Amino acid sequence: MTGKMITEKEVKYVARLANLELNEEKKIQYTKQLNAILEYFKKLNELDTDEVQPTAYIDEMPNLLSNDTVKSSLPQSEVNALSENSKKGYFRVPKIM
Repeated sequence: MTGKMITEKEVKYVARLANLELNEEKKIQYTKQLNAILEYFKKLNELDTDEVQPTAYIDEMPNLLSNDTVKSSLPQSEVNALSENSKKGYFRVPKIM
């Protein structure tokens, strides 16, 4: 690594915000790990991506949704007849409020 981008003080501050208790060993460990991650991002920024098209998926995804089709349904009178709690073509339900 070239230089520290995140300090132990910043790790301690974020840990306090997240309500985490970190001992000194963990603070050092997390500082090193976070700095290593940021170093990888620096390397990625060096890549020439001018010719690369943005993508949402790396593989072609088929349409997973089925088409909407109109189908016949049961008549309202038949559906209401299946329930003991129907009245005048509507279902009776308990009051919520």
